[in-house]
Amino acid sequence: MFNERVLDHFQHPRNAGELAGATATVEVSNPACGDVLRLAVTVEGGVVRVARFLCRGCTAAIACGSALTEIMIGRRAAELQTIEAAAIAAELGGLPPATFHAAQLAEDGARAVAAKMRFRSD
Repeated sequence: MFNERVLDHFQHPRNAGELAGATATVEVSNPACGDVLRLAVTVEGGVVRVARFLCRGCTAAIACGSALTEIMIGRRAAELQTIEAAAIAAELGGLPPATFHAAQLAEDGARAVAAKMRFRSD
């Protein structure tokens, strides 16, 4: 059902875990399926330098959280705001339609981090 890239991110998640001293931490969820994604970032000079995630969810949700952290590093809040579910799914080589909700959850997380970064910089 899942391609090799999705399975690799699921079996060997990048940037998984807590982030002590995070500049911004957010938690987003999908009430329909129960997936929960927590993202934490360290921001320096307005740019994400470190990103970590924790996820309670399906294979696709964990893979999307992992891929999202890689996408986020080196980006500003305005850039995080533009990350779309389709780009996250593409980074993973595509997702089956029944699991695309995981990419939507990751998009929601990216936008929540962007909002928190903007709030903290004001």
